Amino acid sequence: MTKLSLCAIVKNEEKSLPLCLVSVKDVVDEIIVLDTGSTDKTIKIAEQMGAKVYHFPWCDDFAAARNEALKYVRGEWVLMLDADEVLTEEIVPQLKQVIERENNLVINLIRQEVGAVQSPYSQLSRLFRRHPKVKFIRPYHALIDDSVAQLLKEEPHWQIVNLTKVAILHYGYQAEEIASFNKYTRARLIMEKFAATHPNDPYVCSKLGALYLRIGREKDGIKYLKRGLKSNQAEPAVLFELYYSLGNAYVSQQDYERAKKQYEKAISQPILPMLKIGAYNNLGNLWQRMRDFLKAQQAYQTVLQIDPNLAVGYYNLAMTLKALGQIKEAIAAYQQAVKLDPNYALAYQNLGVVLYKTGYMEDSIEAFKQALALHERQKNSLAAAKLRQGLHDIGIRFL
Repeated sequence: MTKLSLCAIVKNEEKSLPLCLVSVKDVVDEIIVLDTGSTDKTIKIAEQMGAKVYHFPWCDDFAAARNEALKYVRGEWVLMLDADEVLTEEIVPQLKQVIERENNLVINLIRQEVGAVQSPYSQLSRLFRRHPKVKFIRPYHALIDDSVAQLLKEEPHWQIVNLTKVAILHYGYQAEEIASFNKYTRARLIMEKFAATHPNDPYVCSKLGALYLRIGREKDGIKYLKRGLKSNQAEPAVLFELYYSLGNAYVSQQDYERAKKQYEKAISQPILPMLKIGAYNNLGNLWQRMRDFLKAQQAYQTVLQIDPNLAVGYYNLAMTLKALGQIKEAIAAYQQAVKLDPNYALAYQNLGVVLYKTGYMEDSIEAFKQALALHERQKNSLAAAKLRQGLHDIGIRFL
């Protein structure tokens, strides 16, 4: 009997698909890949790795594609991953336990956004029991949640379980990936089409509103975020996103008091603490702008209580400690940031600054060298040039 099936929709994913499939090959009993028009080696790679490959013409609708893929699944349970996602080894024992419980219907998984700075975690309903009434809706950011909510009204014995360890690593939001796939444009066009017929859908309002903010269409973004809040239909997780994004909009308008209220409303939502990290981070940044460094420190310390291994949390805390004149503590926080993330160029750069100001010249120069090397390796030539000029101005020169 097939217990667990991986299900993935793909198109031209020859670079990322191997890692995805390797991460599940010893976990799932079946791999279903639905190709939507690949012209590279995606299909060949999937078949070589044991996947059953099916085909579906792309129609600008992720829900339609995911539901088509479900037709070929034979497993009792379905794990839905994208090609740019990897299942973590640590989650496997817990995952195997929860799918053995007969009343479990959906297992919500934590996804880590690799490369994300302010909001590193999200929660997704990507592991679920195969049931004829569980299906995906919405053409972009397709979810099963609405169909599950309806099913629970009809069959209330089913249970939804939240796993709190990171289950999925997502690489698709890194800057180079977004640029190469032009994800913003594709997402906007698909969501706008859906919003035209579902103008008050709070989830789409949250996603489309946030997207408009990213591409500089602030007025449209705020309009959709407020519309989502007015719908009075949003679940706590969606309410968090609406308030959080509206806070970001007000920050960009330098309306800090209104931004603060939105972040506080976001934080008040009854969701997992790790999903609130972005709001705590941004609230801390806001307090820094308002020069209330003690409240900023408190916000960043809350972030680190939630996730003690978050490099950006130590970086932000170090900036605040420096502003408070707690230099030794700031140095320790910067050092912890680069220990957790050895590629953190700005953390090395600011570590160099505080070391220089406290007279630790050799350590300062070494930190600056690391920062320069990372800026150049990461092709951030402008940052490298500015740092080199700044060092030149104070008499530090590198060959």
